[in-house]
Amino acid sequence: MKVGETILFPSFFIGGFEGSTHRRRDGRRLDLVAATQHDSFAQRDYARLVQLGIRTARESLRWHLIEATAGKYDFSMEVSRAVAARDSGVQVIWDLAHFGWPDHVDVFSQPFPEQFASYATAAARWMRHETDAPLLFAPMNEMSFLAWAGGEVGIMNPHASGRGVELKRQLARANIRAIDAIRNVDPAARFIQPEPLINVVTDPERSHERATAADQHESQFEAWDLLAGRLEPALGGSDAHLDVLGVNYYPNNQWIAGGTTLPAESPLRVELSKMLVELHARYGRPIVISETGTEGGQRAAWVRGVSDQVRVAMAVGVPVVGICLYPILNHPGWEDDRHCHNGLWDYAGVRGGRRAYVPMRRELVRLRHLQSH
Repeated sequence: MKVGETILFPSFFIGGFEGSTHRRRDGRRLDLVAATQHDSFAQRDYARLVQLGIRTARESLRWHLIEATAGKYDFSMEVSRAVAARDSGVQVIWDLAHFGWPDHVDVFSQPFPEQFASYATAAARWMRHETDAPLLFAPMNEMSFLAWAGGEVGIMNPHASGRGVELKRQLARANIRAIDAIRNVDPAARFIQPEPLINVVTDPERSHERATAADQHESQFEAWDLLAGRLEPALGGSDAHLDVLGVNYYPNNQWIAGGTTLPAESPLRVELSKMLVELHARYGRPIVISETGTEGGQRAAWVRGVSDQVRVAMAVGVPVVGICLYPILNHPGWEDDRHCHNGLWDYAGVRGGRRAYVPMRRELVRLRHLQSH
């Protein structure tokens, strides 16, 4: 797709490899790249993408492994994925922090933004050495969700309570500094800022909660506003720091104020296309569906529905530049290690083979055919 005269992604569909690395409430650190054996079988995983015409991927660098010792950066454990992408002709969006960081890092500390910027500099230099392709980074995945989960209710690192506002600002400072640092290495680098796209409504029988619902709905824009300098410009944000808007959208992203998810058939749900129109009217930026998917037998239908809604939005001028199928591989559940059937391909066999979920594969072939006409 094109943004102005710039080709952003070589394919509209993007394969998203789950890469969460946070510590859970019980202290256990996740590493979904290793858990799915994607680090061992990257070459075969990329070959499967290319066979489907998918030449864009979303990956996560594992900061806790790269900077196991403070100030020393070792990317050797990430080389296999970078080489596989380069050899396969796949352009990668690299997440720098997908919910996790090294144990020696204190995200609430004054040095944190500069620590993250130093890591971002090292990552950009390493990637510039590994590929001649344009550099694409997602510095921080879902600052809003992390601020709530890690800073407000403590279900993931940094396991804080009542500090969500503070944490979000720390993440924004670090994000802004990382963008500046990477641009010092490569001024042409592009940046995706993934955030949940939500719709919060009022229970018709509880109209007194209308203001609460409106506040929750508006909160989805706060992280982007911080980056753009529209809110609290002293953090360092500016118009130049907000590049591509990443939209993470799942079936549970619409709910009634108070926490009840709206079922698919609810008349209170808003069409995704209208949500995208609202987002573009607010920021005027290119948009990528940076995560979308569901579990079980609804996977193919969900991708079809999202794709249909994206086409509706594009028809009225919303510059949606891609859809990231996330995750592309089934993976163990964050909390219970259950086998999550939410990807296109399943767990790897001993030689790296993965069984495809046939209905979803058929749907992607159909959608690819439609895009070529």
